[in-house]
Amino acid sequence: MSPRSRRISAGDYDESHVRIRPNRRGSRPRSKDRPAHADAVPGFVLGVDRGRYTVLVEEHTVTAMKARELGRKGIVVGDRVGLVGDTSGSPDALARIVRVEDRTSVLRRTADDSDPVERVIVANADQLVVVSALVNPEPRPRLIDRCLVAAYAAGLDPLLVLTKADLADPADFLANYAPLAVPYVVTSQDAETGQLGGLEPLREKLTGRVSVFVGHSGVGKSTLVNALVPGTDRATGVVNVVTGRGRHTSTSAVALALPSGDGWVVDTPGVRSFGLAHVDLTRIIHHFPDLEPGTDQCPRGCTHDEEECALDEWVAQGKAGPAGPSRLESLRRLLRARSGSESGEHDTTARA
Repeated sequence: MSPRSRRISAGDYDESHVRIRPNRRGSRPRSKDRPAHADAVPGFVLGVDRGRYTVLVEEHTVTAMKARELGRKGIVVGDRVGLVGDTSGSPDALARIVRVEDRTSVLRRTADDSDPVERVIVANADQLVVVSALVNPEPRPRLIDRCLVAAYAAGLDPLLVLTKADLADPADFLANYAPLAVPYVVTSQDAETGQLGGLEPLREKLTGRVSVFVGHSGVGKSTLVNALVPGTDRATGVVNVVTGRGRHTSTSAVALALPSGDGWVVDTPGVRSFGLAHVDLTRIIHHFPDLEPGTDQCPRGCTHDEEECALDEWVAQGKAGPAGPSRLESLRRLLRARSGSESGEHDTTARA
């Protein structure tokens, strides 16, 4: 009689029974239910570093790891989470993130316009601050346009911050963005004292908001952050005199509280490209309410950048107001930025 065909008591087992499988009827089935973690402590993710998360819990920070039950669900700076375990914040403490709350907004980008893989930069922000230098390095309007498209797609309010106004007049550059009605702040640096001018207007626009700073390396983004949040000591770098490009000094996104306690600044690594493969082209027109009604007469599948587009007639009839022609050109500029037909901003993506 084989070992499988007779009942064997616990004392009769030896090495010959190593391949006998336990009786399924006698084994306890694995439960699919997961604990509700009703006692989880709420937290706000400030930073991510190699699988460890810095989370603000009440008035102190906690180091945490992602619970296995969350699976492949990503956690990024700005996420509101629930934690269990040791949330004391002591040096040797380690908590577990067991829940990620629903996000109010998600800022994404892709490596390029053909890459299907989206990368979430930050969650739950409500303002995208696009930082550009007026000189050294030269401004890159197409990169700025792409950041604006990403802001509109994510439902964020855009804010344009121009640095180094002490070295160049911002008037001509700002004229290109006047039809988009993007709010802006201009900053400068005193050559003798090194003091930054224009910080107060910027602080006013950051108060009460979660603002994400995005910009090309070398534009002075981290310098601004250090001035806005003293003691932060975000690394700053210089611009290469040969290539005109900045060195990547910030290596990871981090959320920093404004000294007033009313608002957050999220500093991100410098980028050389901003892929928009995830953006639906048809949604961009929603951010031009003076032009959107004119699309009712467009042919099916109209890209709003072709000869048959009804927007040309709409603008020609003055229905979009005096700024109609420039607004239409701005819309088409953003559409071309998303579609990749505008060249000049497709360098390799900075490492983040």
